[in-house]
Amino acid sequence: MSATARNKAARDPDAAPPGALPLPPLARIGDPLRPRRRFQPGRVPVYVWVFGALLLGIVLCALFAPLIAPHEPFEQSLRNRLDPPFWLEGGSRTYPLGADKLGQDVLSRIVYGARTSLQIGIVALLIGGTIGTAAGLIAGFFGGWVNEAIMTVVDIQLAFPFVLLAIAVIAVLGASLPLLIVVVGLSGWVTYARVARARVLSLRETGFVEAVRSVGATNARIILRHILPNTLSPLIVLATLELARLIILEATLSFLGLGVPPRTTPSWGSMIGEGREYLGSDQGWWISVFPGIALFVTALGVSRIGDWIRDALDPTLRQA
Repeated sequence: MSATARNKAARDPDAAPPGALPLPPLARIGDPLRPRRRFQPGRVPVYVWVFGALLLGIVLCALFAPLIAPHEPFEQSLRNRLDPPFWLEGGSRTYPLGADKLGQDVLSRIVYGARTSLQIGIVALLIGGTIGTAAGLIAGFFGGWVNEAIMTVVDIQLAFPFVLLAIAVIAVLGASLPLLIVVVGLSGWVTYARVARARVLSLRETGFVEAVRSVGATNARIILRHILPNTLSPLIVLATLELARLIILEATLSFLGLGVPPRTTPSWGSMIGEGREYLGSDQGWWISVFPGIALFVTALGVSRIGDWIRDALDPTLRQA
């Protein structure tokens, strides 16, 4: 090493020796943090924008149903009974998607049905996610008989067809909106419990948990402040996928006549059930078809966006 290089090395200890490959600078205390990668709209797939726009439209319909719907959902006109959509012979723009067997506007009932499906799906998602996440955190963190008891309840519910249980409960207690939300919400808590428990089992013996435990942190603080934030990523992905299932489950119960009472608020499932007798005929097929399309688009959109969120949050699935 020349005298000039030795003098430079003495002045700058972090300088690389001559001929060595340059190394990235080491982080020092007080240095600004590396900026996070910003959201890039160009990297979002086209189908996400398409389904996102469709879901945004459905949400707006649910929020502003009284302003968007051309008629009241239960406004009847027997004179216009089974009027076809406006583009078919005999149709009119008064009932753009036709009228049902009581002369009620199909489009207005679909718009109000979006409010019912999203309300039940989101509230049930919060109920099931909260109960399942709490149960999974407790089972995974404490283990022992607590874990055995919680997972036994999980296995019992998974072994029993939940749709049959829901039908029995609603048939005995009577159909109502609060009961339907609770029943639908309890259908998915077991999935959250399993995912949260598996995540906690991989985290509870890690170094940062042992470190906070060694300084006297309570179990509640360890769970809420250190373990729960590290389990949210898979739970958020699961929630987006579960929402589509809950909406379909509500529609299934309503189709069977065990969902929302038909004279209180419209439901896509009950509309499909009311028009099933006209399927296959030239008259009245629109009563079931258009609510079915709305249900299909909503469930598919939520599922596809959930898949994209999973790929975006999981580094092993993220495309370069």
